This record gives sequence, C-alpha cells and structure tokens, in this order.
Amino acid sequence: MGVGGQQTEAAVVFSWEEVQKHCSRNDRWLVISRKVYNITQWAKRHPGGSHVIGHYAGEDATEAFTAFHPDQTFVQKFLKPLLIGELAATEPSQEGNKNAAIIQDFETLRTQVEKEGLFKAKPLFFCLHLSHILLLEALAWMMVWYWGTSWTLTLLCAVMLATSQAQAGWLQHDFGHLSVFKKSKWNHLVHKFVIGHLKYGIKKIKHMPYNHQHQYFFLLGPPLLVPVVFNLQNLNVMISRRSWVDLAWYLSFYIRYFSCYVPLYGFFGSVALNLFVRFLESHWFVWVTQMNHLPMNIDHDKNRDWITMQLQATSNIEKSFFNDWFSGHLNFQIEHHLFPRMPRHNYHLVAPRVRALCDKHGISYQMKTLWQGMTDVVR
Repeated sequence: MGVGGQQTEAAVVFSWEEVQKHCSRNDRWLVISRKVYNITQWAKRHPGGSHVIGHYAGEDATEAFTAFHPDQTFVQKFLKPLLIGELAATEPSQEGNKNAAIIQDFETLRTQVEKEGLFKAKPLFFCLHLSHILLLEALAWMMVWYWGTSWTLTLLCAVMLATSQAQAGWLQHDFGHLSVFKKSKWNHLVHKFVIGHLKYGIKKIKHMPYNHQHQYFFLLGPPLLVPVVFNLQNLNVMISRRSWVDLAWYLSFYIRYFSCYVPLYGFFGSVALNLFVRFLESHWFVWVTQMNHLPMNIDHDKNRDWITMQLQATSNIEKSFFNDWFSGHLNFQIEHHLFPRMPRHNYHLVAPRVRALCDKHGISYQMKTLWQGMTDVVR
C-alpha cells in the first residue's frame, strides 16, 4: 500500500494526507461516511456527470452525497466495487479546515426534518400546479380561436403562454431534483415529459465566459437566453450526443404548438408569437434565477462544510403568496440548496430552523425583498 495507507486485518486504512493526493483528473479518490472510494473510472459513468462527482476528488463528499441521493441503499451497489478502504481511526471524519460542529448540527437537523416527513411530496400540490399550467395553455389558445387575433388579444395570449412556460419551468425543476416521486425513475420519466413536451427543453450552459457576464448580461441574459441561446444549445447537445428520445420530445412540443397556432396566425406569425413568448419568459427566468446568486460571493470552492458553502453563495427573497408562485419557491433558495430533494412546498417549514442554526454558528443568512433582489442584480 502507498504512503499513508497500511494493511490491517479489518480493512485498509488511509490518512487524509494520502486521500488528498488523489485529486487529479486521472486519479480521483473521495470519502463518504469515512469510507474511501476510488472513483477514477466510475466518474465517467456517473449519472450526474463526471464534473459533479469529480469536484469532490480528494475531499469528504458525505454531505453532498446525502443531499442528492434519495435511495442510498440502491446507490451502495455502485459504491461497493469502488471501495478501497476507510479513514484511520485516528483521523477526523472531515478535512481539518471544515467545522465539525456545524456539520454535526446540520446532520441532526436534516435527520429531524426527514423523520418529520418534510421530504415527502404532497401529490395535490403538484397536480394543481400542473393543472394551472395546462389551463393557461388552453385558455390562451381558446381566447384567440374564439375572439380573434387582434393585437390586444395576441398580447394577452403571449403573456398567458409565457406564464405557463415559466411555471412549467419551475415544475420540471421539481422533477429534476427528484422531489416529487419516491422513485427516481418516475421523476426522470415525468421530467422528460414536462421539459420536453410542455417546455421544449432547457439545459444548463456549461461553457460561457461567466467572468465577463457584467458586460453582456443585459444584452444576452434576459432578452436572448431562452429564445436564442437555449434553443441553439439544446439542438447542439441533442444532435451531437444523438439523444433521439430527447429530440423526439423537443419536436413534439413544436408539432403541438404549430398545429394549434398556424391555422390562426400562419407559419411566420406563429414563429413570431413563439419568439415573443420566449422573450417574455426569458426575462422572468433570468431575473428570478439570478437574484439569489449574482449579488453573492460566487468563487472557486474553498472546500468548506456544506452549509457554510451554500450560505455564502445564496440568499433568500421574502415569503409571500405571489413571491412563492412567481419564483417557483426559489425565493427559498437557501433551503433549496441545503435540501435539494425537499419538495418546495415544505421550504417555509424548515427555513426558521435553518436560520436558527446559522445564527448559532455566526453564518450570515440573507433575506431580501423581491425588489431588492432585482436591484442587487443591476448593482
């Protein structure tokens, strides 16, 4: 065994010094619950992507692993072949630069809210949310079909469609975070339907000059991100990766849309209407998703404990019925980051306890008005 590891009858044990050496692209170890895993080859097959799991190479990944994996018993069958040993009994459970007291208190809180059922979704909430999306879509079409395509009615139709698309965006986000169904496969299946058929697909853009975003934000961000950038990115990803199922879902959206609106507006009129809807939706999407993050301290990971790292880069917007609906409950961005699998209708229940934990350990818990969140982005 290499430096820092020694063979015993029970297991191969390692020091943190040895684990931290294995953090390169071609040599990755990580620690979960004091067990040491070699993920060098597995990272390429990781369902969440190699970048996510590789980010924790040479580090303790216990908190992130717990946060993102709903069925840890199922995941163990993938971890078992990767197990190479465990931390020596004399080693702490985390790296020395992490606050063990904060980690323990947060784990206690997470365990408590799980026992209280705050990770269980309310089917009625999500059924009603889906229903109001479908209702908006239907009413928008019926309005211009019955009363005509005047400029006023067309503008109202576009607003209604943009609203349904924005709300569908929050709904696909719920399924993407595995926070609706107990089984991951059901979340993935419905996520395909919502993001593909109801929304035509949105993927995160991984390669953009984010360090220069203050120079292009107002030109590229709110007005063009959804109608232009996301569309081109989606097509490029689906075709280059030969994701034909995703492409079929993507096309199903446009088949449905043009079947409804070409008879009313003609082909070019329907294209123009869709672009205007995307233009409106893009402003909604960008301002809501950025107001919790852009004004915060976004930097390279400094390998801090989970709660400290999330609170440094995240802030909340005050709770109200409108704010909850308008932002898809992402006004509780802090709680969403700490408990990414928690159904969003429970964020307000855990928020006071998160704030109390932050106060106890001197961690800043930022709460803003909706207006302040927007103006901070401009600032």
